[in-house]
Amino acid sequence: MGVNHEYMSVVEEVRFPAAEALPMKVWLDDGDSPVDVIDALALSPFATGSQPWARSANLERVRPDAPLMPAAACLARSAVEDDGRESRLSRGDGWTLRAVRFRNRTALLTVTATSDELARRVLEEATRDAVEPPPADAGHVDMGFWWMGEHGPRRTERPITAPRWPDIRDNYSGAARGPLERLMALTPPEVAGRLILLHGPPGTGKTTALRALAKEWSSWCQVDCVLDPERLFAGPGYLMEVAVGHDGDQDDARWRLLVLEDCDELIRAEAKEATGQGLSRLLNLTDGLLGQGRDVLVAVTTNESLGRLHPAVVRPGRCLAQVEAGPLTPAEAAAWLGSADGVGAAGATLAELYALRAGRAVPAPAERAPGLYL
Repeated sequence: MGVNHEYMSVVEEVRFPAAEALPMKVWLDDGDSPVDVIDALALSPFATGSQPWARSANLERVRPDAPLMPAAACLARSAVEDDGRESRLSRGDGWTLRAVRFRNRTALLTVTATSDELARRVLEEATRDAVEPPPADAGHVDMGFWWMGEHGPRRTERPITAPRWPDIRDNYSGAARGPLERLMALTPPEVAGRLILLHGPPGTGKTTALRALAKEWSSWCQVDCVLDPERLFAGPGYLMEVAVGHDGDQDDARWRLLVLEDCDELIRAEAKEATGQGLSRLLNLTDGLLGQGRDVLVAVTTNESLGRLHPAVVRPGRCLAQVEAGPLTPAEAAAWLGSADGVGAAGATLAELYALRAGRAVPAPAERAPGLYL
């Protein structure tokens, strides 16, 4: 239309006596969206002082039909983004509520109000019966997932299938079974070292072992998987959010295990040159100043052999466990399969055994390609 405004409009300005409020002006340009307008409107009463109390809640497993606002609320704004994010602004007598629902069935609610008690009551009503109960299936365990989102680090929690260790112990070679057995039975007083290192070729069951570990440790340890570990160690802000988090009820304090999968470039011998401060920050998390006073463990999986890893990673005292998840020997593979048919002289990985059981051809060891994850 030929109109080129550097700033398009002022959303809201509420004036109070200087001693009581901070005036607020919000400027919008062409890069802003309706969701940004809702964010600004939600913060305005808090910034100006008309509603100086605020409470927030993060929800998991949100019911699709949950209104996420009190029954008597007046819906003032609603916006839906292409990525499935839905943002709503509702108001009532003395309060304002912003509810953001995400495609992964999580939601973030923030209430501002004229009193803390009112904010608490509004938030309580908006979240009542909004969440589905966790699955009662004993074959699942809750696992957290971290990633860097558009507005900073985000975490969601999901139930994942998790086998019990006795049910899968025969999936591992004798060399790996012993260290894994000891790791599964570990209790907090026995923790010595903060790094768990699982290394070996693809398809040998490293991920399956970590799911079983989450199940076996579920009574005392929360397991979180970082989906973008290369970004986690690229900057201190993301790392601090994930590693330090916030202090909750100390009586209910639990250990946390951060899972970093396929971090070959982070811990191999030339990692310092390839990733800059990434390796240093990982080591600082496990036994440096950052890790002090925090009950945090780190599990790293890699396809590299032990000899190709950085010596600082594998030095004595740093690792709680070093497990090489290699192929099963020919005898172990034949026992697992119930037959020696298709088992070569080099044995077989867990992924290959499942393929043989399903009647699929398995490539020779020299032809094995990465990507058979278990």
